[in-house]
Amino acid sequence: MEKTPRLIQSIERSAAILEIIAQKGGHARLQEIAGTLGLGKTTVHNILQTLDHLGYVQRRQGDVRYHLGGRILNLARIAGDDNALRARLHPVMTAIARDSGMTVYLAAPSGDEAAYLEVVDCHDPAVDGRPPLHEQLEGSAVGLVFLAFVPGLRKRVMTTRELDVDTLTRIEEVRVKGYAIDIEACRPGWNCVAIPWREKGEVRASIGLTGPAARLPHARLVRLGWMMMRHVERAAVQQC
Repeated sequence: MEKTPRLIQSIERSAAILEIIAQKGGHARLQEIAGTLGLGKTTVHNILQTLDHLGYVQRRQGDVRYHLGGRILNLARIAGDDNALRARLHPVMTAIARDSGMTVYLAAPSGDEAAYLEVVDCHDPAVDGRPPLHEQLEGSAVGLVFLAFVPGLRKRVMTTRELDVDTLTRIEEVRVKGYAIDIEACRPGWNCVAIPWREKGEVRASIGLTGPAARLPHARLVRLGWMMMRHVERAAVQQC
């Protein structure tokens, strides 16, 4: 006869809370969650605080509801959403590569790194800047996008390693401007610009563009960043 496993109550409750938030459309109030579980609000609040700290739930400014966080959405992506994401974004990546004459790539958060999912080449060997499969978040343009727009990820990274003042300043600049620029930070002789891709209000991926530094001075990177955002805005409207 198979023995019943010894279950850990706090983990059971955490899983139940995440399921309730998902069932209610990805967001729920504290009172709703506590009422559904039949638990006290203090107990549920303490669990939610832990899940928030770990990036599995998050609260948005001016919103009392708890939303599924970037970390759990990232787990869903790893479980099999990559192909769908590639299919949705391939047309806009192709358009950006065509208009810029540069290499364009798609990245998504993967743990505490950026994972590169697809590359669209411009068919010019001189600007074929294929990124590595994974890259640390700090310094890279796509990494700065994730640190700027995925609060749970930024919070988790800051609990494992200290971000210097320069990185924190750059993250804030990305939040204000809407795009990130990398001037030879990750690869000598190559510059990059990256922008976020949002789905249902959450940043799910980043689209980056890279090429030789001589052909991508800072002023051109800024212009290309705005061009990329226009392409992404049109694509988002078409997919609504």
